[in-house]
Amino acid sequence: MRNRSVMILGVILIVLGVLALAYQGITYTKREKILDVGPLQATADREKTIPVPPLVGGLSLAGGIALVIIGAMKSRS
Repeated sequence: MRNRSVMILGVILIVLGVLALAYQGITYTKREKILDVGPLQATADREKTIPVPPLVGGLSLAGGIALVIIGAMKSRS
């Protein structure tokens, strides 16, 4: 049972690593108030990006592959 959990965690890390390498960041939209004069309000939607360094994606991918290999080796024993 423990080997299966290790392998599942490894697959999840592989998927997250590939996504991090493919997208290079997380983008979201934030609504900001730019004018507030009495009853008048003006807002603007601004795109913000949280950068994810390629090193993080690579480490996640490598760690996931290592966990899958370790889980497979332990399940054979």
